[in-house]
Amino acid sequence: MGAAVAIRNEAEGAAPEGELADLRFRALLPAADWAGLPLAVRCRFSKRLKGGATVVYKGDVLAVESNLAGRLLAQAARLIGAPLPLVFQPGPSVVAVTEDAVGQGQVWTRMYVRADGFPQVIHSAKRFAGPTGLEEYVGAGVGMALTVTAEEGALVFRSAHYFATVLGVRIRLPRWTEPGALTITHRDLGEGRFAFTLALDHPLLGRLLGQDAVFQDD
Repeated sequence: MGAAVAIRNEAEGAAPEGELADLRFRALLPAADWAGLPLAVRCRFSKRLKGGATVVYKGDVLAVESNLAGRLLAQAARLIGAPLPLVFQPGPSVVAVTEDAVGQGQVWTRMYVRADGFPQVIHSAKRFAGPTGLEEYVGAGVGMALTVTAEEGALVFRSAHYFATVLGVRIRLPRWTEPGALTITHRDLGEGRFAFTLALDHPLLGRLLGQDAVFQDD
């Protein structure tokens, strides 16, 4: 219901009901590219929540792809807060987006249900800063600069470079130390549903991790 109201209000030129219109993602794209995205995509990325409120998307991971190097990388990344999926089978998933008043961005929380034991919960913070205008912080001072493009009706995020903050000094990681090129795609499926795909590709080791999921508007 909330998504339907938001879509109707944007079509009428008004801010979404109960939300503050957010132009930060829109500013990362040429006007024509943004206008060419489906209305539902523009609405999802135009929400600016008040007072730490959270929007929640429920869905399912439909397919998971990984090789040995990818699984080892995901395990090693636990040292900086486990920012990569450690659940390698399909199952229910939840994504929550919360406004970050301190960092002037958004906190994204992803939950992946395991067949047994507690779900894995991944936190990251998107901040509208840096040379590309968007950065994602994954933990322990490590993050990546992201580029944003509109491609065939989908919103696509790609890693431009990785960085780490050591003793207050930000260091851009050399290309040879990077875990691979990360690509995240958000594609609308209609009727309040959207596809989320993640791919981490290494130039020598191939597809380290891949994930296809479908979520529903709140």
